[in-house]
Amino acid sequence: MSAAPEPALDIVIRIRGLRTQFGANVIHDGLDLDVVRGEVMGIVGGSGSGKSVLLRTIIGLNAPTAGRIEIFNQEVTNATDEERRAIQRRVGVLFQDGALFSSLTVAQNIEVPLAEHTSLSPELRSEIADVKINLVGLPLDAANKYPSELSGGMRKRAGLARALALDPEILFLDEPTAGLDPIGATRFDELISELRDALGLTVVMITHDLDSLNAICDRIAVLLDKRIRVGTMQKLMADDHPWLRDYFHGPRARAAMNGPKEVEQG
Repeated sequence: MSAAPEPALDIVIRIRGLRTQFGANVIHDGLDLDVVRGEVMGIVGGSGSGKSVLLRTIIGLNAPTAGRIEIFNQEVTNATDEERRAIQRRVGVLFQDGALFSSLTVAQNIEVPLAEHTSLSPELRSEIADVKINLVGLPLDAANKYPSELSGGMRKRAGLARALALDPEILFLDEPTAGLDPIGATRFDELISELRDALGLTVVMITHDLDSLNAICDRIAVLLDKRIRVGTMQKLMADDHPWLRDYFHGPRARAAMNGPKEVEQG
């Protein structure tokens, strides 16, 4: 008897031949990437490799010079406004430091995408904001606070609550643990992992944090030479590319692989 065929992968993001450039500066050239439903994909690369540019291009904030991007099998680079809005309702984004509106409270920030994409009543939007605040582990009294009244970790959680407002299927995170102390970063990683499992999210996470890569990422996409190389942590650690060797075998990588250690008090 012949073996049963392998089940087809449910690819929710498909990128082919992506080229992005600003003037004469080419950032990506011939970049291909697939993201599978339900995985946590980490994106890493050296300074200037275009990690945030890639994220902004995928979500439509940058126009690619060439190539094709599909989200949920919908080609987005030439999508109509209506088609783009339909995709946006299924996607959440957490930018660095939360990117909250400073003049709005946490609850009002969370309600922004609800007001933009739904016809829900103000009362129901407020109830949903309270649910999202609780979901990300913020105290309920954070609802009426302004971003300036929150710690860095609380701002990130508030930004995450806003990103989850529309119950997205894909969650994009841009350096989610940057600026957090080791305890705060670990707790944020744990929160993302719990939300992925509880909500069935697909997570695309730009990070430089080796601990996060080791703790929660199923696969890692590395921006190298204007293209991308994808694999598990183990596969990439075995790669002999000079940047990969330095990144995955340097002292910071060894510390991440060996687990947390006690920090000496100065």
